[in-house]
Amino acid sequence: MTTGTDRARSAFGNVQDEATYRKAVRSKEKFLRKFGDDSNAVYHLKGADVPVISETLGVRDLVLADGSDALDIRADAAAQPLPQKTERTVPGAGGSPVIVGNIRMGFGHYRISMAMASAAHAMGYTPYWLDLASFKESTGSKVIEYQNGLYSMGSRLSQKVGAFDKLFWEPLNSEGFRKLSYNSGDQKNAELCVPLFQDLPRDVPYIGTHVWPSQAAVHAGLTHVVNAIPDNWPMALHLAEGSIHTVQTPSAYLGYHQLRGMDSSRQLKPMPKGSLVYTGHYVDHELVSNIGRDCAARRERVLGGGAVRYLISVGGAGAQQDLFASIIEHLIPYVTRNEATLFVNVGDHRDVWDGLASSVHGLSELAQTHLDDFSEVSTFAKRALDQDVSGIHAFCDADIFSAVYSSNVLMRCSDILVTKPSEFSFYPVPKLMIHRVGGHEAWGAVRAAEVGDGTYEMDETAEVLSMIDALQSDRNLISFMCDRIEQANAIGVYDGAYKVVELAVNGIA
Repeated sequence: MTTGTDRARSAFGNVQDEATYRKAVRSKEKFLRKFGDDSNAVYHLKGADVPVISETLGVRDLVLADGSDALDIRADAAAQPLPQKTERTVPGAGGSPVIVGNIRMGFGHYRISMAMASAAHAMGYTPYWLDLASFKESTGSKVIEYQNGLYSMGSRLSQKVGAFDKLFWEPLNSEGFRKLSYNSGDQKNAELCVPLFQDLPRDVPYIGTHVWPSQAAVHAGLTHVVNAIPDNWPMALHLAEGSIHTVQTPSAYLGYHQLRGMDSSRQLKPMPKGSLVYTGHYVDHELVSNIGRDCAARRERVLGGGAVRYLISVGGAGAQQDLFASIIEHLIPYVTRNEATLFVNVGDHRDVWDGLASSVHGLSELAQTHLDDFSEVSTFAKRALDQDVSGIHAFCDADIFSAVYSSNVLMRCSDILVTKPSEFSFYPVPKLMIHRVGGHEAWGAVRAAEVGDGTYEMDETAEVLSMIDALQSDRNLISFMCDRIEQANAIGVYDGAYKVVELAVNGIA
């Protein structure tokens, strides 16, 4: 089923040296020995509903079918209710399928996937969710889970051991993943995911929100693949030749076009015409369509003397717990004086909330918890759009879809999002940018600071706490960021997800 081109041997005409290629082959062979060879296995898929995003975004989850019948994805899409019309609905879309290929690696790739699904649904398409890590019996999924486990462990360790972060994790995430040679190994390993694609039509619109699903789709022969690159720091890790690559910023466009710094020993050939598109930020329709209303509500709230609402969203690896504890401890006096309100979403990391509650004096007594009930979270967030909310509210959900999407609904009723420079860097909400987890994230904060919808990245806890004091005493700082959000929105900065969907459906005109 794989295409005849060996993508591990070169990237955009830049040939990998023989040692790099042999290393890539050995990597694939190692995983075959470790997890088995399922290249001749028959995996049939079916569409199913999933919590939260099926109801809100019309998503169909692609899961293994019980029987021997191949999936007819277009017939399955035709059997679903037509998406409700919006100002973004494309004439003739008719609920036809758009696949969003992803993996859970932290929360960021799921969050981008939800943005793509949201945009597709708003445009009149039926989004299909293909998580390549979810097919537990397949070799490809086992490989992804193994590598994701290592990455999550490294993320957490980097925030606890300074030497590990400085000497290994930061260099790996900025320079290691940047190297063209790194792409060769990923291309070989992505071949292991190909058996999962046999039910999919070659010409179905497909968006990969992580490079492995993009590479795998190309290996499987899909012809309408868009590789939605998440990071603002150009890295060869994210290359999937044979797809249309999209980026969120002009600087990333220029860096990727030239394959900047991806091989220190030579000047690489650039990416060819038609392989790279600048789209703008990948943001959910529900957020983009309400930018004006939400910014107006923030100004009215903070300039009118109301409590400043902070949303702390813990990342998918559950890292930075000590920093979050310091931030919460600093905010508690503001909360008790009704000068601030705090939302804490720990995602699906109940252990993180338990750790915070036990380490921050008075937190467990002050906080109201919202656990494992997305409908309650949704009702709370909707009410908070128009009504006063006080105190500290903690959110946690064992379901990954609810855990990730809770931050989306809470963003609209928040004044400041406290976040590391992850995918959140690109979202239209005022942001306080705390220290990164991995060197590649640094440029997300640079983008937010340049657009003006977020602060610069703050490396030290004291600097973060000082900025909180500044936001409390000078509310115009929040209004300033709202102004920048509205200016960026007026020129389409946050329209990236719509443009990615359009590229997947129609290609480059």
